[in-house]
Amino acid sequence: MYEINPGILGENPFKIIGEDWMLVTAGTIEAYNTMTASWGGMGVLWDKNVVFVFVRPQRYTYRFAEKSDYFTLSFFEEEYRKVLRFCGTHSGRDVDKIEKTGLIPFTTGRGGVAFRQARLVMECRKLYAGNLLPGDFLDTALEKKIYPQKDHHRLYIAEITSCLMM
Repeated sequence: MYEINPGILGENPFKIIGEDWMLVTAGTIEAYNTMTASWGGMGVLWDKNVVFVFVRPQRYTYRFAEKSDYFTLSFFEEEYRKVLRFCGTHSGRDVDKIEKTGLIPFTTGRGGVAFRQARLVMECRKLYAGNLLPGDFLDTALEKKIYPQKDHHRLYIAEITSCLMM
């Protein structure tokens, strides 16, 4: 993998996040979890190239994201769709996702965890975390549809500290 400036990435965030999906990974190589996500975005905020992702508190990855200053986003070719589906439908509490999927973890420059099979990895430093709050939705029908059990996501906004491509 080689490092590039995220400003020249040339990827469509609607496609790579919403259609292709990504793995959000938090923790250290000694203790981490990864989960599949298809919600999030990229942009510029506070004069920084940022990503934003959402994690529900009941997800196993949440505890690692809360303790870590960094997390990674890993993007894969279509041939890894089954791996992404597996990581999104099984909890790291119950199964060793790495053993079951054959993913090969590695430590990023700032101690995060990503995967050798990824075609693109973003290492991200958390800048902000906040909960989506009940009652703050202007579209109340959306809140009722997405959060019928009141399990609102936590939002993380993070600076892209490095961007690695295969």
